[in-house]
Amino acid sequence: MVELISSSYGKANVKFLKVKKDPSNPLIQDVLEANVQVLLKGKFDESYTKADNSSIVPTDTVKNTILVEAKNNNVWPIESFAAHLAKHFTSKYSQVEGIEITIIQALWNKIKLNGKSHEHSFKHEGPETRRTQLTYDKLSKKLSLVSSIKDLTVLKSTGSMFYGYNVCDYTTLQPTKDRILSTDVDASWSYKVSNLDEIISNGALFDKTYKSARDITLELFCKENSPSVQATMYNMGEKIIDENKEVENVTYILPNKHYILFNFEWKGIKDNKELFYPSPDPNGLIKCTIGREKAKL
Repeated sequence: MVELISSSYGKANVKFLKVKKDPSNPLIQDVLEANVQVLLKGKFDESYTKADNSSIVPTDTVKNTILVEAKNNNVWPIESFAAHLAKHFTSKYSQVEGIEITIIQALWNKIKLNGKSHEHSFKHEGPETRRTQLTYDKLSKKLSLVSSIKDLTVLKSTGSMFYGYNVCDYTTLQPTKDRILSTDVDASWSYKVSNLDEIISNGALFDKTYKSARDITLELFCKENSPSVQATMYNMGEKIIDENKEVENVTYILPNKHYILFNFEWKGIKDNKELFYPSPDPNGLIKCTIGREKAKL
């Protein structure tokens, strides 16, 4: 005997690009390109266990809904649009009791000409993306909203150290007070939110928090004489929480992308400090989550 423990279904890779025109001058425009995934949860067990599809909202309908709602509603910022979709699906279909929505936003920034942003021409900033994931349970009213920066690739050629670590008979790494530090930033933060309408109506808050998290990440990466990836990522998360009261916790996942000095001793060169070999793997991988300290009773 078996039982269905959990299930969800929906549509993934629903893509669109929306153009927003300034009402006072239609030539002044902005664009948002998104990849949307919507997964539905609820009273769908019999479609699995008894081949009864009567409750199923077809995934094609899910796709059409995303696109129609994107056409007819504001999609800026992606957090508010995710909440709008969650409210739509859970209100329209009684059998939909929960939902998980993931939106990945490609970054298009206006091209600058002679120091000014062009009205309607953009350059792609990939592979970096802005992301959000919203989960909502209609019955319990449980709501979670997490936004993130993904694949922001950074490198600094000095200002990074690593020494004083544990040494054993397997250790070959040499300590250093001057090394290259490079990583692909994966930073996410969870919001303290109570309902979908709050997310829909507070769009400016999510743009502000995203900019703050990104600026802090870049500022500390540049300015800190990093003793380790661990210490620097902790300081980044601490500052994001300190400066954004709506943020509950911050998670960083940072690969340490190694650049190794070439050994030219075979050529009689013993003081190479400028030419490095990019070593794509294996790489270090460091993770941490920083949250607000809970009051002690």
